[in-house]
Amino acid sequence: MALMQSLNLPPFDFKLGTLDGKTTIFDPIRKKYLVLTPEEWVRQHIVNFLTVELQYPRSLIKLEGQLHYNQMPRRSDVVTFNRSGNPHMLVECKAPGVKISQKVFDQAATYNAILKAKFLVVTNGLKHYCCEIDHERAAFIFLEAIPSFEDIASIQ
Repeated sequence: MALMQSLNLPPFDFKLGTLDGKTTIFDPIRKKYLVLTPEEWVRQHIVNFLTVELQYPRSLIKLEGQLHYNQMPRRSDVVTFNRSGNPHMLVECKAPGVKISQKVFDQAATYNAILKAKFLVVTNGLKHYCCEIDHERAAFIFLEAIPSFEDIASIQ
């Protein structure tokens, strides 16, 4: 079994397996084992952080959702929804070895131009950036931390 890098997210009791000689990790949202890549390691940690620490309901989280930008298919890493079913937070995950650059922010912002989520998070598991977006003014405010579900549940 491959040992993955420690992240700047709380550890959790994950389940590993093997499939065709590759290490897999159980995804509790999609309820299946997925090949364990560095990016998937980050995705599973951030989902655990959102659901356990910040109390986001699993039923309001979608992973690797399909969207289209300029008629090209794309996939968002993590999208949380508010209780009305509208996208509320877009999380773009990168492997720990990937530097969080302007290009990464641009990719997340492009996806969010479609989703129009109120919050945008970019993480490589070591560094996390979260901003609140004012779509009407095309402005954003960087936040100290990712807000809990309770803190943003009333925001439409």
